[in-house]
Amino acid sequence: MGNCFSVQCSFENILIRGWDCIVGRANYVCKLKETLPALAAALAELRVQKNDVQREVDLAEQRQLKRLDQVQLWLSKAETMITEAENLIADGPQQINNLCLGGCLSKNCLSTYKFGKKVAKMLQDIRDHMSKGVFDRVAETRPAASVVVRPEDRTVALESTIDKVWSCIMDNDVGIIGLYGIGGVGKTTLLTQINNKFSTTLQGFDIVIWSLVSKDYNVEKIQDRIGGRIGFSDESWKNRSVDQKAEDIYGVLRHKRFVVLLDDLWERVDLNKVGIPKPSKENGSKLIFTTRSLEVCGEMEAQKNLELECLKSEEAWKLFQDKVGDETLNSHPDIPKLAEHVAKECDGLPLALITIGRAMARKRTPGEWRYAIEKLKRSTLPKMEKEVYPLLKFSYDNLSSTMKCCLLYCCLYPEDYNIPTKTLVEYWFCEGLLNEFDRFSEAQMQGDNIINSLLSACLLERAEESIYGENQVKMHDVIRDMGLWIACEPKEEEKEKSFFVKAGAQLLEEPDVKAWEGAKRMSVMKNQIKVLRGTPKCPSLRTLFLSQNKLQVINDGFFQFMPHLTVLDLSWNRDLKALPKGISQLISLECLDLSGTRITELQMELKSLTKLKMLDMSEMLRLRRIPQNLISSFSKLQIFRLGIDVAVRGGFPKEDNVLDGNDNEKVIVELKSLQHLNILRIPEIQSMSAIQSFLSHHLFRCSTEALEFTFQETNVFNVLCLEHMERLEMLDIRGCGNMEEMKMEKLHTRGSPSTNYTSGFHTLREVRIFSCNKLKDVTWLFLTPNLRYLGIWNCSEMEEILSEGKHGEVADVVGIPYPTPFLNLLYLRLWDLPELKSIYWDALPFPCLKHIKIGNCPKLKKLPLNSDSAKGNHITIQGPQDWWEQLEWENEATRNAFMPSFQGPFDGRKQL
Repeated sequence: MGNCFSVQCSFENILIRGWDCIVGRANYVCKLKETLPALAAALAELRVQKNDVQREVDLAEQRQLKRLDQVQLWLSKAETMITEAENLIADGPQQINNLCLGGCLSKNCLSTYKFGKKVAKMLQDIRDHMSKGVFDRVAETRPAASVVVRPEDRTVALESTIDKVWSCIMDNDVGIIGLYGIGGVGKTTLLTQINNKFSTTLQGFDIVIWSLVSKDYNVEKIQDRIGGRIGFSDESWKNRSVDQKAEDIYGVLRHKRFVVLLDDLWERVDLNKVGIPKPSKENGSKLIFTTRSLEVCGEMEAQKNLELECLKSEEAWKLFQDKVGDETLNSHPDIPKLAEHVAKECDGLPLALITIGRAMARKRTPGEWRYAIEKLKRSTLPKMEKEVYPLLKFSYDNLSSTMKCCLLYCCLYPEDYNIPTKTLVEYWFCEGLLNEFDRFSEAQMQGDNIINSLLSACLLERAEESIYGENQVKMHDVIRDMGLWIACEPKEEEKEKSFFVKAGAQLLEEPDVKAWEGAKRMSVMKNQIKVLRGTPKCPSLRTLFLSQNKLQVINDGFFQFMPHLTVLDLSWNRDLKALPKGISQLISLECLDLSGTRITELQMELKSLTKLKMLDMSEMLRLRRIPQNLISSFSKLQIFRLGIDVAVRGGFPKEDNVLDGNDNEKVIVELKSLQHLNILRIPEIQSMSAIQSFLSHHLFRCSTEALEFTFQETNVFNVLCLEHMERLEMLDIRGCGNMEEMKMEKLHTRGSPSTNYTSGFHTLREVRIFSCNKLKDVTWLFLTPNLRYLGIWNCSEMEEILSEGKHGEVADVVGIPYPTPFLNLLYLRLWDLPELKSIYWDALPFPCLKHIKIGNCPKLKKLPLNSDSAKGNHITIQGPQDWWEQLEWENEATRNAFMPSFQGPFDGRKQL
């Protein structure tokens, strides 16, 4: 009886469990009509929450913060859930159609049951995930690199000195180290070597920070450099007061064991004002600085002072031999002995040895060497560091009179300033310094030759190219000091100073009126001057640099007594909205640079500037009116620029009050009457007919350096119509919404096809293409061998940059099947190209490439790189973190080679 009862109970349990299972499965089926809409609602909420979190992350990353790992994990899971939920919802209608009997049964019970169970689980997972998506903060300060390696010059017998400095660094009792010596002895080179040595042996320090101080010591500049290294780089921080910045810097550094390297101190730097904790035995931190004065070492309370001495005779001779070259030294039996004598006169100063060595590199007769020795011996110039300037002036004295003037002209720019060579040559031309030619196109060759000669003589240095590939030069600070010493000191016969230079000197007001008197060239550029109130009398003034100030108002009488002013640079005064009426009195003016100002209109009185050869009105974002017949009145004009770079306005539409298309066309009509144009930049051309009319004018084809156009009326554009533009450097193509193809169709002349093609785009340096939404590729870029900058964005159907399928078209044009593209490319920017899959179908060498920036290109899974790309040339790569993590590489060696290149995301709207 007991057994029967047991069997009965088991049977009932089985029935109950089976029933529960059936009911449970039935619930997944019966409630499907409820759970599917609930899932859709939850999905919508998850999307909103994910977008909110992503927006917070994007804003944080724009401030150079690093997203938290838990936030990234939440976003990734949310993305996966959204995709899975969308797929379930998409399959829902079919499963609902399978329901019958009021929705309680299904034609395919097992399938509907499984589907309903997935829907219910996904609904619960989404709700659980949303509950975890509330964050107090989404990002943190990005950890700074411990050491930023700096470019370094060839070591000049510094090994023993480096060892001495390193020994001091390792000494716990030494916190502040002063390195002093005369200009040109190699202090900056030594400090660079020390900085870079930390990259291989940190010795327990958390961070190494470099900052240039220079002559015009400014606390805020030092704070900004230090702040950038420790995570304070956003604009809101830069706008904080000096005291607030000092507190922030101190708050970070007091918890770190740091090394601060300050280069070129001319006076005491107050560490408290900057926010640098004083190095001590307790905190283990170090401060190392360079200066020309032992007195500054005392003021900085250095515990160890090391003098950098000139080279010993053997080291000096070796360096001098290297700069003169064996070919010259062996050109005559007497020259080696004479050369040793010259090297001895340089007294072991590295800069003098380098400068004079290069100056003598082509002197191949004993007479030239003996003359050099006598000049060096008899140098009795006034002292400004006796051991330096007389030696450096020797190289200056070897220049032609024109080259001397051109070199001294560079002193008008601030210390450590990168001078665009194009601007420099144009100013020289307007000043009449390039007097071999009347036309700028020929004078430019003379100017380029002078720059190259000054570079060879070590009197100028080549600076890093600008982001758009423009050549720049700078002056070594010792050479600049020598130049100012020559240019600014009163001459006995003149009793007046010819130069007045206070560039980058933090001036808040214009110099005293007396300072202007007698000056021939004057520069107060890169200061904080807001108002020019005076009426200075400057009968000799020919050159006036007022650029990069904060000018708002210029007194109407300011230019009244400057009868010989030839060059006036007002550029990049962003608050300047109007020119004074008195500018019309500058009847000798040949160069007027208004670029980057906010001037709204030009007055007709400017017609009196009949000698004007150069008028630069580029980047004038607020310009809305140019009086009719004004431009055509400048009959001697050779250089004219008007237009706005995409890069300046950030890729966004121009402001409403900028010149419209009709005004542009009127300006172009007036320009046709100018017979001397050599350099031309015009505002955008807005139709194909206007482009054709423009290109039909021979002078425009020969002189245009920058061209911007937009049109809607055609879907195919033959890019070869531009190939005969002899000076074209920059091309902007924007808003061509119907353009599907940029073809390369050879143009025919008198019924016969052209042959022996040579690229007509060899001068093209910058190309920007944006908002051309039907364009699928830009394969024509094969024809731009010297391209330095390429930016493409907002092209929604762009699939390839260079298309393999069109290589035949390229071969037809250039005559070879696969010309290697981008051999001179420096910067590549690609943004908002959702269909882009390929830049190029194979790896490219990229010998010059420095930066790649990618944003919102989700289908771009591979870069045209292999382990040999850009060998010996460090590339930085920026893009979204998830894009970088999913990037495909040719092999592991390539991945390893470029892993250190990644620098995180960037804001494409700002940086293109």
